[in-house]
Amino acid sequence: MSKNESRVRRARQTRIKIAEQLAHRLSVHRSNQHISAQLYSPCGTKVLAAASTMEADIKKAVEGKGGNSAAASQVGKAIAERALKAGVTEVAFDRSGFRYHGRVKALADAAREAGLKF
Repeated sequence: MSKNESRVRRARQTRIKIAEQLAHRLSVHRSNQHISAQLYSPCGTKVLAAASTMEADIKKAVEGKGGNSAAASQVGKAIAERALKAGVTEVAFDRSGFRYHGRVKALADAAREAGLKF
């Protein structure tokens, strides 16, 4: 089993548990250069809010370096603000099979500080 197949398997198990809870899902995707987050409705079909280091305002705030923890913190703050604006305060965190450290942890901590409850 390859590294990516293992990650996808872990992600699938997490999504099954979150679907059983019928909670809003904050999903994170990480690449070498960027990080993005999306907030899904409980049924999982509608995206309520999204934020990414590929957006112009966030890219300007992190000076074009989207692959570091500072950029992940900016994305976490942005997704929390947009979620609160959409009326969502509690979410289930879906790390998409990525380990909870580094950029994924920085995004989650920033979202918590901005007002989201996990």
